[in-house]
Amino acid sequence: MTNIYTNKSSKQLTGRKVLYTGASGGLGIDTTIALLENGAEVIAIDRDQLKNEQLRSQIPVHLSEKLTLAAIDLSDTSALQSFLDDIISIAPIDIVINNAAIYPSKPFEEFTLEEQRHIHCVNVEAALICTKAALDGMRAQEWGRIINITSITLSGGWENLTPYVQSKGALMGLTRAWAREFGKWGITANAISPGAFPTDAEKIHPDPEGYQRFVLDHQSIKRRGKPEDIVATILFLASEGAGFISGQSISVDGGWVMQ
Repeated sequence: MTNIYTNKSSKQLTGRKVLYTGASGGLGIDTTIALLENGAEVIAIDRDQLKNEQLRSQIPVHLSEKLTLAAIDLSDTSALQSFLDDIISIAPIDIVINNAAIYPSKPFEEFTLEEQRHIHCVNVEAALICTKAALDGMRAQEWGRIINITSITLSGGWENLTPYVQSKGALMGLTRAWAREFGKWGITANAISPGAFPTDAEKIHPDPEGYQRFVLDHQSIKRRGKPEDIVATILFLASEGAGFISGQSISVDGGWVMQ
């Protein structure tokens, strides 16, 4: 990966500790590398051990010591809490990126209640646990950044993803509630709503070429999204320069949904 995100004279996240869920999937590898290149220490969580090894193999040697990579299934809330307790006992977490999500696809009536609970546990409850673990440290230093990754699906237009869309709506609600409640301590909470980026998530679509046409027809910008499009937004919201922005949702979708 070309280091296009780093300010050579001043790495904007030097000294910051980032907790990043879903770090080895989708667009996570590029984001993780960019965070490290900008001076951050990254605690990366992803349940997929194979993808974790792919992430580790792409980290430049000079940055590898700043990466902590944990294979944790976020539905195992006890394991997640135990891991976070160990992390914060060493040093506070400055930035939380709640990115991990699962997205099974089928008609609403075919989801069992247990399946819906499982999706909510991974997509929402894990974010609650991660944010709560970081809160005391953020509050003590009167600085913090919470970035929730939501979804373009909240705008409607996608069938057979009801529990996923519901979970992303919950994250958007949490973004606004946390922004209001935590702002007095210098903590911001914002959301990023990605568009239809070409990742493994698209494998759920039976007609890839048709889906490609569907995406480009809806976007104002007639190209597919690239990792650096998301990376740039995450780096900005994590920076000092975004300290007066909170409770907002930024759509990174090529001009699909306009607010």
